Amino acid sequence: MGISESMSNAAALIAVARATLPPAVVDVWIGLLRPAVRLRLARPGEQVVGQLGGSPSLPDSMPWPQSPAGLPLGFVAGIDLSRLPVTSLDIPLPAHGTLLFFYREPSSSAAAVVSVPTGTATSERAEPEAPAYPAVDLAAELVATEPGWDHPALKRAVAELSAADQEFMADLYRCDDFRIEMAEQLDQPRHYVGGYARPVQGSVEVDVAQRRLGGRSEPALHDEARRWTSLMQIDSDDDADMMWGDCGSLYWVMRPADIAAQRFEAAAFVTQCS
Repeated sequence: MGISESMSNAAALIAVARATLPPAVVDVWIGLLRPAVRLRLARPGEQVVGQLGGSPSLPDSMPWPQSPAGLPLGFVAGIDLSRLPVTSLDIPLPAHGTLLFFYREPSSSAAAVVSVPTGTATSERAEPEAPAYPAVDLAAELVATEPGWDHPALKRAVAELSAADQEFMADLYRCDDFRIEMAEQLDQPRHYVGGYARPVQGSVEVDVAQRRLGGRSEPALHDEARRWTSLMQIDSDDDADMMWGDCGSLYWVMRPADIAAQRFEAAAFVTQCS
């Protein structure tokens, strides 16, 4: 899946790379860009593709999702896949149905994804315990996303460069000109479907791999991390009264084969904050 400069931010990201990175590094870095759907507050007249907070419509036969400890999860977000440009993404999302995302603070494991196929009988449900987050309608735009400095895709790309360029790439996200210019391109809040997760700390995929492998080191750790990809990131959001720790984000990460098979219950969950 290539990156088109018609994406709302792609031309700006590519311009920053060409202005601040060594020639041999530019094409490598640009080649790592991936498409994502950015979700943001819907403006008047825009198509609504989903919502933060509010009350979800759950299948009539389904009980409210619970944590492993048997406590009700909070409803975070829902997206209507039929209203997203899923065919422009490089993850095999279905073109129809709804995905609902749940989480209970402050646990690092109490989260769930519920897939609701089109045509399923549903009814709107209220939160069983705490008041729901305020409902915020979301619009969508297709954007380009870049790997974090310790993402396994970037680590693999570095290995193919010359020694001098490897040295530069190892310190890439500490390069002042590049880092400052890239920060200028980052829109807030960071809600994304697909693409690269934008980590608050380190690579989300590596975080998942460490849990799966019991903290093993490279190369096994990065081999496992490359088997995972970001499904959904939900940032802290003032409009929805959502604050994940200290300005953190929630991440649902999956293997592409599980996405293709619509096994959304297999999603791994990570939360990070500063």
